[in-house]
Amino acid sequence: MEAKNRRKLILLLLCFSLAFIIGCAGYVYSPKNGVGYHPVELINADKAIVDAQNAGKDKQCPKEFAEAKGLRDKAWEIYWSCRTKESIAIAKDALIKTNALCPPPPPPPPAPAPRIIDKMTLLLHFDFDKAIIKDIDIPQLKKAVDFVKKYPQAKVKLEGHTDSIGTEQYNQKLSEKRAEAVRKYIVKEGGCSEASISSIGYGELKPVDSNKTKEGRANNRRVEVFILSE
Repeated sequence: MEAKNRRKLILLLLCFSLAFIIGCAGYVYSPKNGVGYHPVELINADKAIVDAQNAGKDKQCPKEFAEAKGLRDKAWEIYWSCRTKESIAIAKDALIKTNALCPPPPPPPPAPAPRIIDKMTLLLHFDFDKAIIKDIDIPQLKKAVDFVKKYPQAKVKLEGHTDSIGTEQYNQKLSEKRAEAVRKYIVKEGGCSEASISSIGYGELKPVDSNKTKEGRANNRRVEVFILSE
């Protein structure tokens, strides 16, 4: 009889131990108010609050920290009133809020890509006392047209020049006619609008070579074309 009672006692203790182990699943040991085991969610919320405070987040974002801490406190309050499931849900929210405290500022926007300004310079020569574009220079002008088509915002500047033969007044008008001839060609070929082209004549005032030789004068009879992509 005594052996039988001993077996019953052992069986009862085993059942009690098993029930205790199962009941403590999801619980961790953390003495609080005299109780040793509590839901892990509440313990995690506690730890997160402590870590956040140690990191100074209670001062960096005090309002948000107070809200997270209030949720943590509420979770424990509900837990002590034996509403464990509800307290665990609140503790999870408290943990999420605590982990989201004081997010770092967004990274600065990437620096704008450097602007690449392309340019083209052409030199066109003219026969004596003429403002007619030579056939030999047409390929160059076509390149200029293609360039401004590639860059619709391109700005074109034309500068007309002459040699020193003739009066200064006559040469001034001739230099303007030469620049105008180039301007008309570029516009006609659809390179760009008239508003994007500026032209000016300098007459005989800006020679690049001596006007005392035939070759030098030929070099001075010119239109210089300057194009910037924007």
